[in-house]
Amino acid sequence: MMMNQSTNGQLLSILLGTDGEMFAKRSLAELFGLKAVRQNVNQVAEKSLDYVAPRKLFAARELLRRALEEDMTEAHSFNSPTATKDYLRLHLGGREEEHFIALWLDAQHRLIAEDSLFRGTLSQTSVYPREVVKSGLKFNACSVIFAHNHPSGVTESSTSDRMLTERLKEALAMVDIRVIDHMIVGDNQIMSFAEAGLV
Repeated sequence: MMMNQSTNGQLLSILLGTDGEMFAKRSLAELFGLKAVRQNVNQVAEKSLDYVAPRKLFAARELLRRALEEDMTEAHSFNSPTATKDYLRLHLGGREEEHFIALWLDAQHRLIAEDSLFRGTLSQTSVYPREVVKSGLKFNACSVIFAHNHPSGVTESSTSDRMLTERLKEALAMVDIRVIDHMIVGDNQIMSFAEAGLV
């Protein structure tokens, strides 16, 4: 079973087994959404470590990713840059190849869609502005946050990263889509172009 295709209830079943606590939390997840169980997922993940079960850890990670995504679609996510960074850390952290994604946003800075645009090698990926513009128009986005990971774990931006961001800003400005940030995800840190004054 693919974790990202499982229901919330199935993921909770993987984490908690078939005891009464699982049924209670599963019901909450189905009735009230992931916010009802989000506070408990970290404790569940710690409990899973006792069993050294990779499936349980993957299930915990997927539930956290979904909870953060739910927050981003319901709230003004940029009032909380920490939530955005947590979401990106869960989504891109630990990958062995570079991935370049776009978080397309509406006028209220809520997440419309996460689009995995390009996938590269251990040390680089090719990004094509034309394809990025097409994606932004497809989702009718007002703004975007770009993110990519550095499998090396180092979050320092390169000259090519900065040049790419400028090219994307210029291309998207032609169709009235604003680039809010470009984040680089490493092992334990995330570098924000906006916080560094590069956007």
